[in-house]
Order: sequence, then structure tokens, then C-alpha cells
Amino acid sequence: MIVLGFESSCDETGVALVCTEKGLLAHAIHSQVDMHQEYGGVVPELASRDHIRRTLPLTNQVLAQAGLSADDVDVVAYTAGPGLIGALLVGASFACSFAWARGLPAVPVHHLEGHLLSPLLASPAPSFPFVALLVSGGHTQLMQVDAVGKYTLLGETLDDAAGEAFDKTAKLLGLGYPGGPALSALAQQGNASAVSLPRPMLHSKNLDFSFSGLKTAVLTQVRKAEDAGGSLDEQLRADLAAATEAAIVDVLAAKARRALQQTGLKRLVVAGGVGANRLLRERLDQAMGALGGRVYFPPLSLCTDNGAMIAFAAAMRIQAGLETLDASAASFTVHPRWNLEDVTVA
Repeated sequence: MIVLGFESSCDETGVALVCTEKGLLAHAIHSQVDMHQEYGGVVPELASRDHIRRTLPLTNQVLAQAGLSADDVDVVAYTAGPGLIGALLVGASFACSFAWARGLPAVPVHHLEGHLLSPLLASPAPSFPFVALLVSGGHTQLMQVDAVGKYTLLGETLDDAAGEAFDKTAKLLGLGYPGGPALSALAQQGNASAVSLPRPMLHSKNLDFSFSGLKTAVLTQVRKAEDAGGSLDEQLRADLAAATEAAIVDVLAAKARRALQQTGLKRLVVAGGVGANRLLRERLDQAMGALGGRVYFPPLSLCTDNGAMIAFAAAMRIQAGLETLDASAASFTVHPRWNLEDVTVA
């Protein structure tokens, strides 16, 4: 079975082909970073318009890469949420139109389930059950994953997510958009021990997160420096970047380790854009080695939003018997807000 997947929840347009027997056949991503940089963040209307321009060319590109035609597709999958409503509607309407024109079933996919299952595209792939650390955009969650569609929430952020903490801190340091990668790059030139920053909820007994206080602490340091000398010098900016990255990674690693200890599991899966962070990967590798376990990451090319994870999640749900493939369905909906627990089966 060949699944054509579309991702358009925010500022990346992703299209991919996944075969249930052969795995990922081809995928392509267009990032809107250059367009949004001028505004310092994602502009929803511009994002939607760009998805409209990119989706068809990317579809043709992916089909050509795989050496297939539209007639070879068996199922169409699309991100139904969560995300920007206009952006979601572009991908959903294109995907469903493609499916209806060819008499194919269209499968709505939860964006976070796509991230959650994307490390299974790597080699070696983890086996169930495992603990998943989801660090994608505005989401930071720890989940116990027993099988496809069987997810238990262990902990989540109470305010800012890890990705938001990276981006907001980067903005305070004048790094622009996208903030996370820029902050991590600057952090390599800094000394994380030069500035003392809090580790919110590091020692709490639960597995929840909170990063808004970290952003406030950085703001306090920035204002103190400005009051003293008028502006941040380059070394202090680098030190603040390094200290922020270290604080976020310390909390994520500690909570992930605690989740493994509480569940008794030995496999940790990390998914989402923050999963590409070099320091986080190093720390989690060390932590899992100490616990006698193993950590799994998606390929770096699949850490950001992409169509491969959507096509793959749909394929896994179909194989698990969780989807009724109805080619006659004549409507669709999207969910700007959508809890992952809503797709969990008993």
C-alpha cells in the first residue's frame, strides 16, 4: 500500500510517499523561514498563501522522485491538527481533493502522532513500549507509548514549551527568527556557567514542565546589563544563550530520565524540532547509557515538520486496524486545537 502524505500545519510544506512494505519512498519539504524572517515570526496569512503555491509542485516532485504516478497512490493522508487553521485547511483541502478525484480514502492525522511515530522511520527503530519526549513547537510532553494509538500522558508543560523558551530567549538576545537554531549556534561560543539561570520544576515530584520563568530570568539579566552599560556585549549574549540552552536541556533530560524510572521502561524516543538540538542528544545519550537503556531520534531531516511522518503515521494506523478506509467520504474538518489523547484507543 502506498500512502501520499501532506503536512501544512505551520511554516513548512511537506509531501511524502510511504510504502507499507518498503518504507519511505520519497519526501520533500519547503521551509518558509526566509519569508517570515522579515516579520520576526510566522505570519499565518502568508503561511497559508505559501502552502497554496508549494503543495502541487512538491507533490509532482515527490511522485517523480519515487518514479510513480498519481494512479499508484492507494491512500492520502493529511495533517488535520493541531496548527494554524488557514494552513491546515490548505493541506486538508488539497489532500481530500486529490483523494476524491481518484476515488481514494483520505486519512486525517494528528500532527503530534506524526512526530511521535517518526523515530520508527530511523534504523534501528525502537520497538513498543517506550517513553516518548515530544518537543515540537508549542508542545513539550512525556508520553508512554504502548502501541500505535495507545498513548498515556505522563507530563506536559504548564506554560511555555521548550521550543517557545528557545525562541523567546533568542528574541530577547536579538537573534531574530527562527530563534532556536540561532540560539544553539551562539551558545557554542558561550560559557553556560557564567550566568546562573533557574531550572523550573526540576525537582518537582511530577513530570510536568514550566519554562516561562526561565524566559523571565533571561529578561532580568538583559535589563541588568542594559542598565549597567547600555547594551549587551557579545560575550554576555553568548553566555546567556549557553546558559539558557543548558537549563532547558537539564530539565528535559532529568524529566525524561525520571519518566523511564517511573515506568520501568528502557527505551526513550525523542521527537519534534528540539530533538535536533546537539546538546540534548548528547545529554540523553549519556543518561540512557547510565540507565542501561537506549534513546532513539528521528533522522535529522525528519525532525522538523514533514510529510513523511504524516504518511507513515497513517500507514501505521491503517495496519493497526484503527482507520476505516472510506473513499466515499465527502467532507473533512481540521482541528487548530487537538489533544493527542483524543486519538488514543482503549
